[in-house]
Amino acid sequence: MDLNNIKVDLVLDTKGLSCPMPMLKTKKTIGKLEAGQIMEIIGTDPGSKNDIPEWATRSGHQFLGGKDEGGVFRFFIQKG
Repeated sequence: MDLNNIKVDLVLDTKGLSCPMPMLKTKKTIGKLEAGQIMEIIGTDPGSKNDIPEWATRSGHQFLGGKDEGGVFRFFIQKG
């Protein structure tokens, strides 16, 4: 999947936040989406590289992918 061409329905900016805040904000914010919609999470916490994909899968959402842009991480989740 080409992450550069994903149509995102909601962007969550967690840059500058440390664990567990990016994860807590992600859990809260995904509730605003309808099933099938896509959320992009932007952050700088390295722990999110493991936390967000694992949480998405455990929670019944689809982790579409992520990328590291020089210490700024972008994750894409489709709400289940």
